[in-house]
Amino acid sequence: MTVAEVMAELAALEDPKARAVNERHGDDHGVNLGKLRAVAKRLKTQQELSRELWATGDTAARLLSLLICRPKAFARDELDTMLREARAPKVHDWLVNYVVKKSPHAEELRVAWFADPDPVVASAGWALTTERVAKQPAGLDLPGLLDTIEAEMKGAPDRLQWAMNHCLAQIGIDHPEHRARALDIGERLEVLKDYPTPPGCTSPFAPTWITEIVRRQQAA
Repeated sequence: MTVAEVMAELAALEDPKARAVNERHGDDHGVNLGKLRAVAKRLKTQQELSRELWATGDTAARLLSLLICRPKAFARDELDTMLREARAPKVHDWLVNYVVKKSPHAEELRVAWFADPDPVVASAGWALTTERVAKQPAGLDLPGLLDTIEAEMKGAPDRLQWAMNHCLAQIGIDHPEHRARALDIGERLEVLKDYPTPPGCTSPFAPTWITEIVRRQQAA
């Protein structure tokens, strides 16, 4: 399919109700994600088409682009540029989780983004750091991360605050030697303490999150 044909198909899938829901989360598109994934499944991996869809700047097209790309085919600077262009939260999230985490440049980008002055870019660095906390913590300064979280999370912009809070919870869950301090930081800062949580879901408030996941692990 050509870019024009794909864009026409995405336009036909536009749903005003879906757009209204998505816009409440900062995402300016109206395509149901299940239907978007179905389109991606049919297209399969097409790196050149993926790049062309990304270049349109359209949010739905960029989400589709990330589903049909070849993550290891992107150069380091290309991923850096893409992240800085990705302002819609869902595009940012999928780019980090579906593409950058699978890239050979992930660690280099983690270090570069972690201290970036742009809080949206920095949030990606924190997300990649949280991935390492969980899967490859060797070499990370966990006490230093907790120091930074303790000093900066309370006043951080929303997306960066969310990413730092996830890192705090992950340290508390996966590293028992730091659990008491992680719980204490969460209790004192009270970040996301009153976040509305649907029934059956775990609260993002770090002390509640840590306690619940550890309880489940111990019960397993």
